[in-house]
Amino acid sequence: MKKSKGVKIIKTIQSHTPVRINDIGGWTDTWFAKKGKVLNMAVSPGVDVSIKVWENIKNEKERVTIHTQNYGETFQVDPDHPKYDQHPLLQAAIHSISVPKKFKLEIKIHSRIPAGSSTGTSASVCAALLGALDQITPHKRSASEIASLAHQVETEKLGWQSGIQDQICAAYGGVCFVDMYRYPQANVTKLKLKQNIKKNLNQRICLVYLGSGHSSSALHEEVIRFLEKKGSQFKLIHQMRDLAQKARNLLSQGDLESFGKTMIDNNECQRSLHSKLISSQAESVIRIAQKHHAAGWKVNGAGGQGGSLTLLSSARKSEKKEMLKEIASLGKGIQHIPVSLNLQGLKVSTSS
Repeated sequence: MKKSKGVKIIKTIQSHTPVRINDIGGWTDTWFAKKGKVLNMAVSPGVDVSIKVWENIKNEKERVTIHTQNYGETFQVDPDHPKYDQHPLLQAAIHSISVPKKFKLEIKIHSRIPAGSSTGTSASVCAALLGALDQITPHKRSASEIASLAHQVETEKLGWQSGIQDQICAAYGGVCFVDMYRYPQANVTKLKLKQNIKKNLNQRICLVYLGSGHSSSALHEEVIRFLEKKGSQFKLIHQMRDLAQKARNLLSQGDLESFGKTMIDNNECQRSLHSKLISSQAESVIRIAQKHHAAGWKVNGAGGQGGSLTLLSSARKSEKKEMLKEIASLGKGIQHIPVSLNLQGLKVSTSS
């Protein structure tokens, strides 16, 4: 973006959102499930957005410059008439917030989680961008409003398939219990975990990237058609809803061993939906987790090829260390990504 001589930055906006892991009850927060329950966890590192705001003294139409730092790409957008030719999610998000014509924006977006990791990164990007853009409008939206708008960007503006849990996780943070009583409306509860429970979770939760971005759109469409045909009363949908409720109760009590079992049970429910939702890479990691007495494991998100897996390691630090060492030896890009619970969710700050 070329800046006219003497034009100063009006303000700089920084925003951060976590990403989502360990979504027990996933697949039930969807239009075809109609009603659902999900327990998920927000973790950092996540997504960072930076916006520099200048005066639009030349009344330029393409007055928004976007730098997607993970992709090394830069392009300009007319926020009033986006073309959706590059990174449509970003353009749709910008179009959802009325950017005043008097402003020029330079936006930088960066994620420290690999693209396609099945951790709701696109929803986190959208929520972080909306939260930052919201600072240049008169209306300051709540976490609930940001989550809802981020979901609308994906489903209404772009026509994508999307449940509601990822946007909620990004905006709210913490360990969230999402009770979707009528799609897409839900009651959201952030669990108030005791300090020792949070400490144990942070010590034992592991995110394992499975070597490539998830590439299972056709598979997911097949499962969606199957579930749409079965209807909202399908027994696997009921089982996953029940597991989310059970997981909430066990985690609140600090019973991590039983909580880990709900992770495994949910993973098997996903396998029952379609065997290919649990990939061969995930199976390799699970075998190592079993060998080192991990309490739980679950493929993140919808599952399929690539993506990531959440593990709840043994309480013994030595076993966790050996487990991660053996996972690293698998090669093929499979790697442990250190994460920690993010209790805040969307965080925005501005400076003049």
